[in-house]
Amino acid sequence: MQVHRFEKVWLGAAILLIVGFIATIAYGSVGVGVGMVGDSGGQISAEAVQNSNTGTQFDDPGVVKEDGQYVVYVVARQFQFSPGTGDTPIRVPAGENVTFRVTSADVVHGFSVVETNINTMVIPGQVSEVSARFNEPGTYGLICHEYCGAAHHTMGGSVEVVPPEEYDMQQENIDQSADDAQAQEGADQ
Repeated sequence: MQVHRFEKVWLGAAILLIVGFIATIAYGSVGVGVGMVGDSGGQISAEAVQNSNTGTQFDDPGVVKEDGQYVVYVVARQFQFSPGTGDTPIRVPAGENVTFRVTSADVVHGFSVVETNINTMVIPGQVSEVSARFNEPGTYGLICHEYCGAAHHTMGGSVEVVPPEEYDMQQENIDQSADDAQAQEGADQ
């Protein structure tokens, strides 16, 4: 049986493309550390989140230090991130690993920090967990990238990355203010 030269060329090109596609997929899934988002964040009652009655850090979201790591608890609601929106930006120190644990109190939202690889869906009843390291101080935009209602386009915020010394000084001021408030409350009773 005689195979025409053009058929051999096209067959060879097709085989090369198939091998190339397989190699690209294999490299993308193993070589560059890209993986699927896991469910390591856990589950939580969306109704309890909405009522701030979870018995977890989501009742008072913000930045905490757990086991030497900075963890940011964020609750997404139509049409805000708490903290993150308006006068309450998320403040973290530069040069530290930061884990964001995000959940939704109402509908599906997106959580994306501009100029970083932080990008996840926020689903009611689930806790999404993503980590990053901010090496440079600056302000990073925070956006919702999943349509969540009529004012979706207004749902944004910011992550402020400050030098570690400035962050420590801010935390000392916050702690001192809390101590003063407790002392005043005790004096009023």
